[in-house]
Amino acid sequence: MWDQVYNPFNNTTLSTIAAAVPVVTLLVLIASGKVKVHIAAITALVLANLVAIFLFTMPANLAIRASLLGIVTGFFPIGWIVLNVIFMYQLTVSAGRFEALKRAVGGVTTDRRLQLLLIAFSFGAFFEGASGFGTPVAITGAILIGLGFSPLAASGLSLIANTAPVAYGALGTPIQGLASVTGLDPYILGAMVGRQLPIFSLIVPFWVVWAFAGWKGMKEVWPAILVTGVSFAIPQFLISNYINPWIVDIGASLISMGCLILFLKVWQPKVLWLSPALRGNDESASTMPPAKLIDPTPLTPGELFTALLPWIILCAILLVWGTGWFKAAVNPIFTWNYAVPELHNMINKVAPVVPAPTKEAAIFSFTYLSFTGTGMLIAAIIAGFIMGLSPGKIVSEYGRTIKLCAYSLITISAMLAIGTLTRLSGVDATLGLAFAATGVLYPFFGTLLGWLGVALTGSDTSSNILFGNLQKITSQQLGLSPILMGAANSSGGVMGKMIDAQSIVVASTATNWVGHESTILRFVFKHSIALACLVGLFVMLQAYVYPFTAMVLK
Repeated sequence: MWDQVYNPFNNTTLSTIAAAVPVVTLLVLIASGKVKVHIAAITALVLANLVAIFLFTMPANLAIRASLLGIVTGFFPIGWIVLNVIFMYQLTVSAGRFEALKRAVGGVTTDRRLQLLLIAFSFGAFFEGASGFGTPVAITGAILIGLGFSPLAASGLSLIANTAPVAYGALGTPIQGLASVTGLDPYILGAMVGRQLPIFSLIVPFWVVWAFAGWKGMKEVWPAILVTGVSFAIPQFLISNYINPWIVDIGASLISMGCLILFLKVWQPKVLWLSPALRGNDESASTMPPAKLIDPTPLTPGELFTALLPWIILCAILLVWGTGWFKAAVNPIFTWNYAVPELHNMINKVAPVVPAPTKEAAIFSFTYLSFTGTGMLIAAIIAGFIMGLSPGKIVSEYGRTIKLCAYSLITISAMLAIGTLTRLSGVDATLGLAFAATGVLYPFFGTLLGWLGVALTGSDTSSNILFGNLQKITSQQLGLSPILMGAANSSGGVMGKMIDAQSIVVASTATNWVGHESTILRFVFKHSIALACLVGLFVMLQAYVYPFTAMVLK
C-alpha cells in the first residue's frame, strides 16, 4: 500500500508549484502552436510521471500502471464517441444528406448568429443531456463546419456554448457523481445547481453571439437570444428544483429549440449576418474552400424528414443508451471489469482530502455495449443502410474516419492518462488544497476549484468525484453550506469544459482543423476565465449577501 503525499516539500507553495508543472506545461505547449498537440500531450504525460515518481514519491510501477489505465480509458469511452460521431457525419456527407440538412437549417434561418443559437446552444444542450462526454461539441462542431462556418468559429463557439448544460449532462451523471462522494442528496444538489446555472443559461447565448459577431451584431438579434436563453433557463430551474436532476437538459433543450423555431417564424433580423467567420481576426477563414451556394428552394415535408432522419435515429438511440434501465439491463451481461493488478486498491487517499484513509479503485469497466460511442456506431450503421449506402461503402468510410481521427485519438488517450495519473498520485489534490486555503474568499476560489478540476480531467463528473468531498470538508470547517459549495464545484466546473485539452481536440477533429488546437485554446481561454469568475462571484453573493438563494425548497 502507498499513501498519497500532498505536501512532499513540507512547503505548500513549492508543492503546489510542483503539482502544477505537468498541466501548465501541457497548456503552454498547446498554446505556443510550435508543438503538435499529440506530441505536447505525450511530453506532458512523461513529465507527469516524473513529477509523481520523483517528487510525490509514487512508486514507479504504480505510476506506469495508472498511465496505462488512463490511456485505455481515454479511448473508451471518450475516443470511441469522437470516432463514431465523425463516422456518422461522414456517412451523411457521402450520402448527400448533409446538403439537405443545410437546406433544412437554412429554411429556419440563413442568419449565422441564429444558426449558432439553434445548433451550438440548444441542439448541443440536447446531446449534452443525452450522452455528454464530448458528444455535443463533436456533433455541433461537425454540423457547423458543414453549414459553412469557419473552423475557428465552429470549434470555438461550440466549446463556449457547451457550458451551461454540462452540470446535468449524460442524464445527470455529474450530479450523481457528486452525491456519491459527498453523501448528500442528489435531488438537493441538483436543485442547488439549478439555483446557480440558470442565470448563466441566460448569459451564455448572448456571450456566444457576441464572441462571433461583436456587440453590434449581438444587439441586432437580442430578441431571439433572449427567447433562447429564457426558454432554456426557466425549464432548467423548474425541472431541477421540482422534478429531478436527470432530465434537466433534455427538457430544457427541447423547449428552447421549439421556442426559438416558433419565434423565428414571426421574427427575423432586419439585416442578415451571412459571414461564416468570426468578427475581427479569424485566421481560419483563409483555410476555407469557396462557399457553395445552398439551394434556397424550401424542402418538402418528405425531404425534410429524409434530411433529419439520420439525426433522429441518433437522438432516439442515444436517449435509450443514456437511461439507467438500459445500462442496468445490458451491463451485467455485456461488461468486462478488469481490476488493474498491483494498482487496484493499492493507493490510499488520506486526510485532509478525506476524513479517513480510503483505497483508490483502479478498475477498467469495459461496458462495451452501453458505451455512448457504441450507440452512435449502431445509429450510424442503421442510418447508412437507410440512406442507401452499401456495406462496402460503410466499411470504407469507417476506415477513412479512423485515418482522420488517428492523431486525435492518440492525444485524447494521452490526456486521459495525465488525468488518471494526477488523480491516483494525489497531485490534483495538492492543487485543490491550495484553493481550499483561501478562507473567507473560499466561495469564489472553491468555485474555481471545480473549474480547475474540469480543466484537468475534461469531465464535470470527474471533477465532482475528485473534489466533491474536499468541498464538503472545507465548507463545514468554514461554516459554509456543503450543499452550496458542492453545487458550486459542478457549476464552476462547466466553465472549464471549454479549455480542457480533450474537448479542444474533440472540437478540432470534428471541424477537420487538426493541428490548430493552439489557436482554439487561445480563443476560448479568456472566455473560460471570465465566465468562471462570474460564477465564483455569484456563489459569493449566495454565500454572504443573498443566502436565501442558497435555500433549497425541498
